[in-house]
Amino acid sequence: MNLESLSARLEHAEASLAHLERNYDELNSVVIDQSRMITRLQKQLETLGETLRGQDVDRAQPHNQKPPHYAP
Repeated sequence: MNLESLSARLEHAEASLAHLERNYDELNSVVIDQSRMITRLQKQLETLGETLRGQDVDRAQPHNQKPPHYAP
């Protein structure tokens, strides 16, 4: 191999490495954003769960009553 061939291969490897580093940084940013969103959604889900547990469930029961002709 001559010096020009090695130099070209090195330039190509450096360009590929720079591209991979940029992709890594972009993906890392996406993962961090998703982690923040998941944490926020988990907190909202907990809040909604507590709200539902705190509500009077008996208020929803009249909508689900069995018809008067139904005999167990």
